[in-house]
Amino acid sequence: MLTDNTANEAEIEAKFWKALRSDRTMMLGLAGVDEGHTRPMTGQLDGDEDRGPIYFFTAKDTELVADLKHDSRAVATFASRGNDVFATIHGTLVAENDRAVIDRLWNSFVAAWYEGGRDDPKLQLLRLDTERAQIWVDASSMLAGVKVLLGIDPKQDYKDKVAEVSLG
Repeated sequence: MLTDNTANEAEIEAKFWKALRSDRTMMLGLAGVDEGHTRPMTGQLDGDEDRGPIYFFTAKDTELVADLKHDSRAVATFASRGNDVFATIHGTLVAENDRAVIDRLWNSFVAAWYEGGRDDPKLQLLRLDTERAQIWVDASSMLAGVKVLLGIDPKQDYKDKVAEVSLG
């Protein structure tokens, strides 16, 4: 039986996967490398299931790929377009060379970046094997400001809108 907290965490996690599937843009970087710099990347999920891994198309000559080691620790951050879901995701980033996965994820937006198409020698697919995340939902600072003006403590209302979830 699910506790209220477990049910709430599952609901928050579901909101994250739905928002990621829709909005896709994440900031991705390697932990402890390049001073923790992240870069904007388009994340994709494989199939209809709302679970990781998260895939990213990039080029082999990028700094991210050059710094990638076997089982590199990675961090990704996400903010939904409507600013109602935020997340920090931790996991392992690896080069993915499975042609079947590349074929499934290939689309016209990706194709625009690679002159040689799926056979472009610079093409590199990365796979973020997600392990854990901290997810925040409905974090409207404007709403919090209104509550403060009305004498309501916004922190109390917000405490059920954060979840530490295991994604692995």
